[in-house]
Amino acid sequence: MIGAHCIGRPPAGGGPPLLRRIAPVVLALASCPRLAVPFAAAEDQAAERGARLYDKYCASCHGDDLRNNSGVAFDLRRLKAGEHARFVNSVLHGKNAMPSWQGVLSQPQLEDLWAYIGEHAYQQ
Repeated sequence: MIGAHCIGRPPAGGGPPLLRRIAPVVLALASCPRLAVPFAAAEDQAAERGARLYDKYCASCHGDDLRNNSGVAFDLRRLKAGEHARFVNSVLHGKNAMPSWQGVLSQPQLEDLWAYIGEHAYQQ
């Protein structure tokens, strides 16, 4: 249940009709820190699942904990947040020496891998 301390108000002047309807909900969700905890926990769980998938499917080429010292495979720590589509395309269709993983990894598994990589990527 959302407490009274989490209730927001629509913007002054009202704004467009849709904004007037959703603004209180958005403000309530954004201002209630207790609601953020399940989202953070879900991201942590995705990264944990991604770590297991990485160990099973990726580590042999990309290195343990994304520490690729061979120079043969792409250093996944270099992926940036805006390169999700590039990541998915490379995994599903392969690239250079990397095989296609289409039909092996599901979309939810790709998202778990992405969460794991995001936790270990360089801060750029």
